[in-house]
Amino acid sequence: MQDWTITTEGKLYRQFLFTDFSACLAFMVRAGIAMEKMNHHAEWFNVYNRLEVWLCTHDAGNQVTEKDHKLAEKLDLLYRADA
Repeated sequence: MQDWTITTEGKLYRQFLFTDFSACLAFMVRAGIAMEKMNHHAEWFNVYNRLEVWLCTHDAGNQVTEKDHKLAEKLDLLYRADA
């Protein structure tokens, strides 16, 4: 999880870069399915080939929890699979 940082708001954050919009969108679909299976969903923002992701657990007062670390690891695995 070396590419993740903690924001000033206390959220886990990472930016993912892709070759183009289609690759980014495909990742978002795979990531969304993984999030749904985990019942843990990210805040995210996409422009063309860039996806920014913020993770925190709303049920835990918007703190970063083990759920967020597990989701971050899953997103990293999905991203590396695309490389």
